[in-house]
Amino acid sequence: MIAMAGRDAIEAKGWLRSHRWLLLRRLTQVAVLGLFLLGPVGGFWILKGNLSASELLQTVPLADPFVTLQSLAAGHPLEASALIGMALVSAFYALVGGRVFCSWVCPVNPVTDLAAWAGRRWSIRPRHTLSRRLRFAVLGLALLLPLLTGMVIWELVNPVSQLHRGLLFGIGAGWLLVIAVFVFDLFYVPRGWCGHLCPMGALYGLIGRASLLRVKATRRRACYDCGDCFAVCPEPHVIKPALKGERRGQGPVILSGDCTNCGRCIDICSVDVFEFGSRFANQMEKQS
Repeated sequence: MIAMAGRDAIEAKGWLRSHRWLLLRRLTQVAVLGLFLLGPVGGFWILKGNLSASELLQTVPLADPFVTLQSLAAGHPLEASALIGMALVSAFYALVGGRVFCSWVCPVNPVTDLAAWAGRRWSIRPRHTLSRRLRFAVLGLALLLPLLTGMVIWELVNPVSQLHRGLLFGIGAGWLLVIAVFVFDLFYVPRGWCGHLCPMGALYGLIGRASLLRVKATRRRACYDCGDCFAVCPEPHVIKPALKGERRGQGPVILSGDCTNCGRCIDICSVDVFEFGSRFANQMEKQS
């Protein structure tokens, strides 16, 4: 049953190993926030700014591609450092997987993970559905609005930006957006925000479509169809081709840009079907 997902893994591997990647993600999310807070709190500036635009060690510019593209569309003059920062961030996520941002950095991720856990724990199963392509329509709208109005309108209601700035500087009414995301995911559409609406996730998914770092179902023949990986995966549709595609000649690597490389399928599998690897593992499998 969905509510029992993970029990086999805990019995086989212990609690720590069956939550290893989840704990590392939470540690990373806290660490990123902590690096931003070191400056204003302790006077030691490692990351100065916020997720939208920042400086690493007050030297290396970093800029979120989605926010930068909105500013460009709005006609705002941008310094070369902003464009360099966008290029650096885009290059990093193009290598490790664009939606790694969604699962390892985004401050909204713990909120949506909590909603998913609560849904499994209390057997709340919303029957509403939304197309996963809707997030690309929202992405297009978010880039069209500044082109028409000259204003970066989406950032006024972007839960990701609002929550991160709020955690750094005080959030106020921004909590209403965070609560809305939680309620939407829990009662209306499971993983509705990240999987169906968030334009940042849509853009990062496009950036990371050809990334090198991938999850692969190396031991897929050991799978006994418990379904736990599908229960905990934020994008469960990405699993089946790699896990069940052997008869159709499909390799064990999850190649979809929707995959967040969160590692939960690795944690939750009691027989260690999944592991991190290279996108080229499919080619090596065909040659062997």
